[in-house]
Amino acid sequence: MLDSKLVRTQPQEVAKRLATRGFTLDVEKIEALEEQRKTVQIKTEQLQADRNSRAKAIGQAKQRGEDIIPLLNEVDQLGTDLESSKRELEAIQAELDNILLNIPNLPDESVPVGADEDDNVEVRRWGTPRTFDFTIKDHVDLGAKYGWLDFEAAAKLSGARFAVLRGPIARLHRALAQFMINLHTSEHGYEEAYTPYLVQATALQGTGQLPKFEEDLFKLPREDAADLYMIPTAEVPLTNLVAGEILDAKQLPIKLVAHSPCFRSEAGASGKDTRGMIRQHQFDKVEMVRIVEPATSMQALEELTANAEKVLQLLELPYRVITLCTGDMGFGAVKTYDIEVWVPSQDKYREISSCSNCGDFQARRMLARYRNPETNKPELVHTLNGSGLAVGRTLVAVLENYQQADGSIVVPEVLRAYMGGIEVIN
Repeated sequence: MLDSKLVRTQPQEVAKRLATRGFTLDVEKIEALEEQRKTVQIKTEQLQADRNSRAKAIGQAKQRGEDIIPLLNEVDQLGTDLESSKRELEAIQAELDNILLNIPNLPDESVPVGADEDDNVEVRRWGTPRTFDFTIKDHVDLGAKYGWLDFEAAAKLSGARFAVLRGPIARLHRALAQFMINLHTSEHGYEEAYTPYLVQATALQGTGQLPKFEEDLFKLPREDAADLYMIPTAEVPLTNLVAGEILDAKQLPIKLVAHSPCFRSEAGASGKDTRGMIRQHQFDKVEMVRIVEPATSMQALEELTANAEKVLQLLELPYRVITLCTGDMGFGAVKTYDIEVWVPSQDKYREISSCSNCGDFQARRMLARYRNPETNKPELVHTLNGSGLAVGRTLVAVLENYQQADGSIVVPEVLRAYMGGIEVIN
């Protein structure tokens, strides 16, 4: 959420910056609501003062032996008017809050201005795509050879956009997740966490999925308690661990990592990637989250991205890093790097990780703060998140990049210990 004071006092400047994201801020509506809020707030405060004054006058009139009925009636009427004015003020504030909750974050000055993915800027590449001397297969055909990757069985169970993994491919999928978690905890300094896969609406509002993206979520209504939502990413529970907290500066930075399933009902809605595991309603991801002091968040973004890149380097998978332009960034980000891995069957790089600095956007929604040691006052933290990596897409990349002419798959060297020493899947 943006700073409401900034939106109120500099609406035109905020609108100008948001326009680079393709978002139109209704400045006139905000200004009209703000003017209305001020008027009703003044009225409410005056009614409260008048009611207090009349209440005090009742006691004085009693002491003088005067008839207090007219004063009691007046106080009752003032009380009725005050409650009505409070409700009106709450309704106006709720409308303003709802507008704020649906406004995306402001892009950092270093973010390239652009309309869509065509305007993203490549930062660097690592590795060289392999040249094959045989006709390559995609991961669907490679996995189907022995029935280890079965979309038909998954469709029988759950419908489209699901997969059943069996045998060595299921083991390879598990090996990838364990390898990533071990790397991030042992070498990159993250603390492993296991969190609920179901969260309440407040958690999703805190990280920005609600209210704007409710249709993209799987919701579990309950009659006897608050509705629950299946997490779209472990970013949600991990980041919300600091919601409502005032942290000691000595606790920062907080670095957390979790392996979890992710559930997204929007998968494939655009009609893209109808084949295979690229877009699924359920997929696994290793998620990294950082909670840091504001002055260090841009450096933390570089480190977070490097942590994700290290996974691909050790797997020896070619990739590139791009800076997303203003029009292609996620809702809560001030700056985002996407990491794209080489997918041979598609002859192009595909996203495998998105690493974002959200500034104080999520922290303001969650009221997550730390006590600044210089001022001894609570200030908003900055939050960051990134995939380290999406396990299913990494599996796709391994299957396709390590395939052999006979359809077998060479197991990357760093994964062999997790595979019981297996060097080739055939």
